Amino acid sequence: MPPPDSPVELDLPSKPLRQRTWYRTSVIVAILLAFGAVRLPIELRLNEEHRAAYFHGAKLNLSLRQQIGQLGFLAALGGFRALVADGLWIQAHIDWTRTQWGKMLFLFNNVTALQPRNVMFWDVAAWHMAWNASAYVLNDASEPHIALRLKRQHEYFIIGKDLLERGIANNPDRFKLYESLGNLLRDKLDDHLNASINFAKAAKFADSPTYEYRFSAYELSHAPGHEREAYEELRRLYLEGDKERLPTLCSRLKYLQEMLNIPASQRINIPDSMLPPSQHSNGSGPPPSPAQQLLNGIIPAAPQVNIPYKPSPHP
Repeated sequence: MPPPDSPVELDLPSKPLRQRTWYRTSVIVAILLAFGAVRLPIELRLNEEHRAAYFHGAKLNLSLRQQIGQLGFLAALGGFRALVADGLWIQAHIDWTRTQWGKMLFLFNNVTALQPRNVMFWDVAAWHMAWNASAYVLNDASEPHIALRLKRQHEYFIIGKDLLERGIANNPDRFKLYESLGNLLRDKLDDHLNASINFAKAAKFADSPTYEYRFSAYELSHAPGHEREAYEELRRLYLEGDKERLPTLCSRLKYLQEMLNIPASQRINIPDSMLPPSQHSNGSGPPPSPAQQLLNGIIPAAPQVNIPYKPSPHP
């Protein structure tokens, strides 16, 4: 032990070590800035091309800086936006497991700002808001007023719709977000006309599934005031051949023929065998299986059964 009067020696990093640490940090920052300087003219040119094609570039603002920190923001400026976006996306997934919907939305907005041309980010973010978050707040036992639950549920529907619309603005050349918006408008907002419009937009892309045209016609048949237009489209699809003559199409076509009083000589004779089993005129036939109901698009609402809770007895 040192004598009591001797000075205490502190175990501080040596000057060469501090210099080496500062040197490494400076080199890393310089590399990031140099890489960003090389990429900047390329990205500016690409952004100009994207704007000319109605696309929008990534937005690096103060909100993003506060969320990802100085080094993350520097990495984004240095051309590592995809890496930073992936890190935020993983954090949003963690927040999903904790049902932290507000934080998830904040992260989703930053992820899509960093990677606006990634369709999956927009699509899954909208699904989380319009399906998962909306279902959670509707069943939130901490809110005793059902009217407030329904209001919050509708707000999440609108948030999901907004995400998809902004995604389409950044990706007007992809069919997927038009289809997802059509699904949301149909399933959550009962807006059949605009659902039909978006399915029709998706159908115009060469790589879109063939069912987009059918979905558009189905939704149009549910839109008041557009029955004649829907009938003409469903009839056209039916006449294309067996591949289009699915139970839902045949069911909607038969319904519109009767509703519009189409003359018997102009009607298409649709036998019961082409209709969903539940719509057979003689009421015969086996009950449809859940898989058949899913294929036919006729899934009845699940009955509400109140089962009293009985706690298991302790051993």
